[in-house]
Parts: sequence; C-alpha cells; structure tokens
Amino acid sequence: MGSAGEIALAAVLLAVGIALIVKGGDFFVDAASWIAEVLGLSPLLVGATIVSVATTLPELIVSIIATARGTVEIAVGNAVGSVVANLGLIMAISLLFMPGKVDRKQYLFKSIVLLAACLNLLLVGWFGGMADGNHILSVGLGVIVLELFIVFFAENVIVAVKTMKNPVVNALSTDSNGANTEIASEEVPAEETPVKKDKKTIWINVLKFIGGAAGIIGGAELLVINGQKLALAAGVPEGIIAITLVAIGTSLPELVTTITAIAKKKSSISVGNIIGANIIDMTLILPVCSMVSGGTLIFPRQAIIFDIPFSLGLAAVAVLPMLFTKKFHRWQGAALLAVYGAYLALRIIYT
Repeated sequence: MGSAGEIALAAVLLAVGIALIVKGGDFFVDAASWIAEVLGLSPLLVGATIVSVATTLPELIVSIIATARGTVEIAVGNAVGSVVANLGLIMAISLLFMPGKVDRKQYLFKSIVLLAACLNLLLVGWFGGMADGNHILSVGLGVIVLELFIVFFAENVIVAVKTMKNPVVNALSTDSNGANTEIASEEVPAEETPVKKDKKTIWINVLKFIGGAAGIIGGAELLVINGQKLALAAGVPEGIIAITLVAIGTSLPELVTTITAIAKKKSSISVGNIIGANIIDMTLILPVCSMVSGGTLIFPRQAIIFDIPFSLGLAAVAVLPMLFTKKFHRWQGAALLAVYGAYLALRIIYT
C-alpha cells in the first residue's frame, strides 16, 4: 500500500490522461474529417470509415500501450471493460431517458454483429488455446475475430455508397460508428457547404491532427502508467482499475454523445454510436494487441470468467428485446444498470 500522496498523484495524472485522450480524440476526428473532405471524399463515406475508427482510437491506443508495457490486465480489461461500461452504463442511461419505437431494419445487422462479436470472443477465449495454463488469443485466432470487424466496416462503406447514389428523402445515413439513422426531409441540406481551404484553416486542422494524435498517445501513456501505479499504491488489482477508471475514462466520448443526443432527443444517434463503438472494441482492439504482444495475448482469468460473458449478457439485454418488439424499453435501461452493478460487485468480490 502506497502513501496517500502517491495515490493522490497517480489519481491526478490518470485524470489528466483521460482529459488528454478525450480532447485529443475530438481534435483528431475533426481534423481527419476535414482532411478527407478536402481530398474530395463524401462526408457520409468519411463517417463510415475514418471517423468510425478514429472515435475508438482512445481504447485502441490505451490497450496497445498497455500490451507493449506487459500490463495485459489493463489491455484486455480496457477493451472488454469499455464494452461493458458502454452497454451497462451509457446505453442504460440512453434507454432510461429515451425509450421508444425504432425501425428494426436500421439495427438488425449491427445487433447481430455485436452479439456475434461477443459470442465469438467468448468461444475463442474458452476454446482457442492455452499457454502455461493461461487462455490466449493467438494471431491466427485474432484474425478470426478481426474478420467480423472487416464485415462490419465493409457494410458501413456499402451503406454509405448506396446512400450517396440514392440521396432520397428519409434516406439512411451512416453515423460515425456505423449506425443507420433517418434523415428527415427538413434536415437534408439543399447543397453541401464548401470546405474551407484557406491558409488559417489548413494550419488549424494540421495542428489539430498532430495535437490530437499526440494527446491521445500521451494521454494513453499517462493512463496506463498511472493506472498501474494507482493499482499498486492502493493495493487494488490492475484488472479492477482497468474495468472501472480506465474503461469508463476511455468511454467518455460515447457518454458525451449520449448526453448530447438526450438533450436533442436523437435516440438513434446515441444507441447507434454505442453499438458501433462496441463492435469495433470487440473485433479490432484485441487482435491488434495480439500482434503487438508478439503473437499471443494472454486473457486474464477474470476476463474469461466475468468480463466477456457479462458483455455478451449485456448485449443480449440491450438488443434482443428491440429485435422482437421493434422498440427500446425503459425497463431495458434499468436491467442494464442492474446487471452492470452486479458485474462490478462480483468482479471486485472474486478478484
């Protein structure tokens, strides 16, 4: 157990890391979108490709750095813990405040991919392979997980291209994480606003791009290093820090999106953003970490027993009722919060 000063310093630096990640992510996404539009890419296509991946950069960079430093509990806990936090906390808030009818077709494909990603990772974790008594994710098995990301990404692009070719009223639009959302006729602009290309705008976006990337990487370093220090100083397992402070910290962009969507009564944007972010977290981050680790990523025992099974359970509660009833229910939000609370309690008790 470290001194109170060590714990306080680690906590402050961890908070600084989270702030850098969140703000850096904002800058990076804005600049990347501007650069893509300057190159002549459609904003819709940019949202389906560049932005969808860029918005999950915080989780990706944190897990990569944690893997490189040998702190696999933080790497895996952040990736899967972010999914659990997104569903059990952030989507729960969305459904509690904004239940209602939805167009099932908008969510069908991505709901199936989300459930498949959680189930696939569970099966790979349990039956994929062992090394020194530990469950592992090899590069070969990681490719199997990555295939779902490729399918999800390709579908985003296909929907975006189809929408560009058929810009009809109430067309489906793909948001930054691949969620299909309806655009009402009054929301369709008569013509696209020209992209600014003056010298000042160019410099601002170049600095945003570089500064955003630096903020994400620097913030991730602070988050991993001080998350590890905080765990050591406070006598708390790294896995607990990973699924709470780190996972929730890297999920703050989704929380901000949800709060904004609630304020603007745009439930489809919030839910779609969460589902898309979770798919990318489950199908991209761990395979990449497996490559960074040199071919085998060790799954901590608690991830196999608690984190991944609970992510599958939360995903089922979040999307299955909607697929059958064509609406999101307030009770789903309450159920997600209850399951999330039970998960945290069990995780702490049995760690």
